[in-house]
Amino acid sequence: MSRNPDGHRGQGHRGERHPDQGHLDRSLAAARAGSWPFPHWILDDMLPPEPRAALLAWDPGPAAAGGENDGRRAARNGRRIFVTPARRRRDAGLAALAALFDAPPTRAALQALCGARLAGTALRLELCLDTDGFWLAPHTDIGAKRLTLLVSLSMGPGAGGWGTDLMTADGRAVARASGAFNSGLLFVPGPQTWHGFVRRPIHGVRRSLIVNFVGADWRAVEELAFGPAA
Repeated sequence: MSRNPDGHRGQGHRGERHPDQGHLDRSLAAARAGSWPFPHWILDDMLPPEPRAALLAWDPGPAAAGGENDGRRAARNGRRIFVTPARRRRDAGLAALAALFDAPPTRAALQALCGARLAGTALRLELCLDTDGFWLAPHTDIGAKRLTLLVSLSMGPGAGGWGTDLMTADGRAVARASGAFNSGLLFVPGPQTWHGFVRRPIHGVRRSLIVNFVGADWRAVEELAFGPAA
């Protein structure tokens, strides 16, 4: 199966290897597993050059960046930005990003690494632009999300300390993922996958990519890079 330009699957061959597959495969193969406070994987050099450059060049305007909130990204609904079918048609680099993560070899490699069940899931890609004052309350991502991958794309002073905080069920931050440029934090959402972002200074913009594979019960289909899985 392949996808039509409107984002839904159509007839064709999906077994072809994506040209950037080797880059992502190497990152996944070198993933470092962690068990505290929940199973997770740390990755380096996640995104290939073309998709990475497209994400760095993407300027959706000042309304897309935000700091002070109530500890939920949902508080900024209406101003959040996603790699949608329309965006893919306008930007070859973002189209390459979506195609890479939706490719069957990528799905297979992710499943082999972390045990996520990705059959029948759809791909969701969100670019986040966080500014000073931003924080995220502890949450687990359970529900329709079958896999979460957070990729850091920040550069500049202090950016290495802007990684996601890993937390216990009582909300204590006990570990922190690296915020190093193009590093990633991967986990399979479950009852123990508490994480968030403890408020701390952000000098500039904390730019990151959230990659989710979501089940058929995901309602906000307008956020998807490709239409719901058949």
